[in-house]
Amino acid sequence: MSDLTAIANLSILLVEPSDVQQKIIIKSLLDSGVKQVETATTQEQTLALLIKYQPDLVISAMYLADGTADTLLQKIRSNPSTEHQPFMLVSSERNKKYLEQLRQSGVLAILPKPFSATAITRALKATLDIISEEEVELEHFDVTLLRVLVVDDSPFARKHIIRVLAGMGIPAPVEAENGKEAIEHLNNQSFDLIVTDYNMPEMDGRELTEAVRSSNSYSHIPILMVSSEANETHLANIAQAGVDAICDKPFEPATVKDLLFKIMS
Repeated sequence: MSDLTAIANLSILLVEPSDVQQKIIIKSLLDSGVKQVETATTQEQTLALLIKYQPDLVISAMYLADGTADTLLQKIRSNPSTEHQPFMLVSSERNKKYLEQLRQSGVLAILPKPFSATAITRALKATLDIISEEEVELEHFDVTLLRVLVVDDSPFARKHIIRVLAGMGIPAPVEAENGKEAIEHLNNQSFDLIVTDYNMPEMDGRELTEAVRSSNSYSHIPILMVSSEANETHLANIAQAGVDAICDKPFEPATVKDLLFKIMS
């Protein structure tokens, strides 16, 4: 099935209180090939709709009459029946604090307003990657046997990472809330890959990486760092600590597949 055909089959729930913005976004979606778009204007209406059916993607504005995209996503992630719902933000918001919380909760993409046709199409393809569950073929590994350690202080972020990995055929990983807890797991069992956040209490991703690289027992394990930091100097410092690859938050499945192929093959 081609991407255009797959995009045409996507079902979208657009959460947008403004009639004008609804029309603009729906037009962009239709121009990208989407044919099924349902709308909601409030958090309450959205949650009621999600109980009845789960679309392939929720696209939400930041500010709603009865809450924000952040509170909406927290409620979606806290419900076992909707916790894996792909979610995308469309907003002109630039406040790092607001956007960071959404990244930690596992948004698929954050599109600024106004956005380009290329940006919306890329986000739709990321949705396809999540729901297609295409197994990764690695040269020296059977992906279904990979032992992965996922380290992140946000349970929502861990769930998102685990879902992306599961879609590639990778079995349920071991989870840790910070670097200190990760080291305890590393001392007790073997792993083929570490996926870690950067900002964490107790021991952050950089400190964890340095501890792993200085160990005689597990310095060989590839490390994929997931960071929402955009500062080039900061990212260079992370790279120097000894990570094998750095991936942005929110990360797209296609990017993770590419990085996994490079660092594991």
